Amino acid sequence: MTATHDVFNQAPPRIDVNEYTSHVALTEAVEVYGGGWAAEALTEAGALVGRADFQRDAELANTLTPKLVSHDRWGHRIDDVEFHPAYHRIIGDAIAHGAHTSCWSDPRDGAHVARAAMFMQFGQIEPGHACPVSMTHAVVPSLRVDSELAQRWLPRVFSREYSHDLGAGDKPSAIFGMAMTEKQGGSDVRANTTRAVEQADGTYLITGHKWFCSAPQSDAFLVLAQTEPGVTCFVVPRVLPDGTRNVFAIQRLKDKLGNKSNASSEIEFSQTVGWRLGDEGAGVKTIIEMVNQTRLDCILGSAAGMRQSVAEAAWHVRHRSAFGATLIDQPAMTAVIADLQVEAEAAVWMGIRLAAAYDDDAPESAAFRRLATAVGKYWVCKRGPNHAYEALECLGGNGYTETGFPLARRYREQPVMAVWEGSGNVIALDVLRAMMRDPQSVEAVDNEMAAALGEYHEYDLHVERTRKLLAEAAADPGNAPALARRLTESMAVALAGSVLIQQAPSAVTEAFVAGRIAEPGHMYGVLDPRLDLTGIAARA
Repeated sequence: MTATHDVFNQAPPRIDVNEYTSHVALTEAVEVYGGGWAAEALTEAGALVGRADFQRDAELANTLTPKLVSHDRWGHRIDDVEFHPAYHRIIGDAIAHGAHTSCWSDPRDGAHVARAAMFMQFGQIEPGHACPVSMTHAVVPSLRVDSELAQRWLPRVFSREYSHDLGAGDKPSAIFGMAMTEKQGGSDVRANTTRAVEQADGTYLITGHKWFCSAPQSDAFLVLAQTEPGVTCFVVPRVLPDGTRNVFAIQRLKDKLGNKSNASSEIEFSQTVGWRLGDEGAGVKTIIEMVNQTRLDCILGSAAGMRQSVAEAAWHVRHRSAFGATLIDQPAMTAVIADLQVEAEAAVWMGIRLAAAYDDDAPESAAFRRLATAVGKYWVCKRGPNHAYEALECLGGNGYTETGFPLARRYREQPVMAVWEGSGNVIALDVLRAMMRDPQSVEAVDNEMAAALGEYHEYDLHVERTRKLLAEAAADPGNAPALARRLTESMAVALAGSVLIQQAPSAVTEAFVAGRIAEPGHMYGVLDPRLDLTGIAARA
């Protein structure tokens, strides 16, 4: 090789870094919120996902993407999805480590916190597989509505074994998906036209089309369809108890902006067999807790993405020099990394705080999570794309390169978290709906904000403004939708500030208050240089 091709001043690959022990905000939050007993398992997983072969699998799963196999060689319709083996290795590891249902199968104090941290680690490196993992986790409360269906499915859902083969009806493990939205309705599921007709044996035959069905390779799905009383929820397996394939016609796989390793599809039901879950006409009520759980996972997924972004950016600038100094030691870059770290820490702390609320079924905690999950989902997921872009820019041209560098993939990935389970307006209006239907949830959120008062004057003023918005919305419900986004954003910043003030290191909290409350809306990297930016950047 000629001298012109000597490689120097390039950052080495960020491999063999334990993604748990090196993630100081996550380890701190897990300990604070009762999941410290899981440190050994989380550390083991952190080493696994930090390995070069795991990261290579993440790249392969997103470049050699799923393919629809509609028919077998003899012309039989099979509606399978073919994945690269790397995808199966990744999701198999996630399932083996309990990233799906460990909090349900082994309930204890801090179980939801520990599961959230496990889920985040796998999703940080490869987010696409996290979709079926999340849905399998989230389906548990809905399945428990019916004791017979719960007995049939929960042992399979709790299994730590993973197999991509659908089997012949006796498979001991199961991955769940859901199919709610239709092309004419989107988030307005009451506009669905898919219909279900009861049969003599108590099952239903379902006919209709679903515009989005993620992970169609799953073993079973929660499906919404119309019955005479209204929208009803059903369990629809891919394989029937007698071993025959249920009618589940995958029309096509979606060609998405990101989330490439995850197969998202359009599907058609034609006399498809389903088992009713919950009462007829109560489909939204039955599935709503699944939606809340997946919304929490959207927060966790976005926070994990922020962690990957700032960790990769910090790694690069610690190993590259320009203009006579290492990049991280140059004040302008120190400020950017510190700002990215503040954003990531706020998201991590909020996500783990919300997970802790699902560990506590006391009335106030349940009321808090009903409102705060939607508020956090709106804010954290919207912050993800800009955060990914700024981190990508720290790597320059390398950041914009697909092969070998993960930040271009992360930049394409982050927007999906804001779209899944309700995009901006849907979530903001859900926030208003929760406030009106459950005043106790507003009180619980206010108590959370109030717990942090008295430490920072700017925060106290922000809480006062938030309370005025809450009062304005309550006093005039007809005009409340016009300020729904502003109110949701204000609550989100107040909640993030509260968690940080109460639990996080003072340097991070001071920077958050200064950069997100006292002077909101700035671009990254303009924090007050009198703050401990070097100390904050060192946490990335």
